[in-house]
Amino acid sequence: MRFCLNVDHIAVLRNARGEVNPDPITFALMAEEYGVDGIVVHLREDRRHINERDVRLLRETVKTKLDLEMAAVQEIIDIACDVKPELATLVPERREELTTEGGLNVIDNIEVISNTIEQLHDADIEVSLFIEPDIEQINTAAEIGADLIEIHTGIYANASSEEEMFDELEKIRIAAKHAKKLGLGVNAGHGLNYLNIKEFTSIEDIDEVSIGQAVIARSVFVGLEKAISEMRALLR
Repeated sequence: MRFCLNVDHIAVLRNARGEVNPDPITFALMAEEYGVDGIVVHLREDRRHINERDVRLLRETVKTKLDLEMAAVQEIIDIACDVKPELATLVPERREELTTEGGLNVIDNIEVISNTIEQLHDADIEVSLFIEPDIEQINTAAEIGADLIEIHTGIYANASSEEEMFDELEKIRIAAKHAKKLGLGVNAGHGLNYLNIKEFTSIEDIDEVSIGQAVIARSVFVGLEKAISEMRALLR
C-alpha cells in the first residue's frame, strides 16, 4: 500500500504568524527523501493554507508524485491545467469547514464534474474523485471518466465503537473491490492515523493512502524521518 503525505498542516503553521517558515516545499522534499510515495496538497479557494506559489514550487521540485486536491471551480481548474500535477483529486469544499467533511456527491453534480474531468484530461492530468464507499457513486465516477477514486475514510476513522468501525471497514472493502472491477484505481484517506491504520491494511484492493495531520503531529515529537518510517512500517 503506497503512502502519500499531505503537507497542508505545515502551511497552516507557517501562516499562523504570517511567517515564511516552516516551508511546506522543504518539508515535502524531506518527506520524499525519507520514503513517501507522493505529496498531497489542497489548494482551497480561500487559500487558508497552501497557496498558488506553493503549488508551483512543488511542481518544480517534487520527484515522486504531486496530487493536487481541488474543488471543481474554474479558477482552480485553470491553475491545475497550467501546473500539471500527476493527479488531481476533486473534493467538495465549504468555506466554513475545518477540513473536508465528506465525499463528493457525483450523482447530483454529473455535469460540473464531467466538465472538470474533461478539462483536466485535456491537460494530461489523471483525475480522482473523493467519494464515500457507495456503489452508486462509484458506478457514476466510472461512467463519467474518472481514472481513480479516493474513498473517504472519515467515518471509519471517527467510529465511536468497534462495531461501527468494522461495519465501515467492510463497506470500504466492498467498495474498493467493486471499483477495481470497473477498472478504477483506488486510493483512500481522511483521518487515518497510527492506531486505525492497522486494520485498514487488510483491504487488498486499496493501492494508496493519503495521510497528513497524524504524521505531521507525530513528527513534532520524534522528527519527520522517524514519523514516516513508523507509518511505512505499519503499512507494510
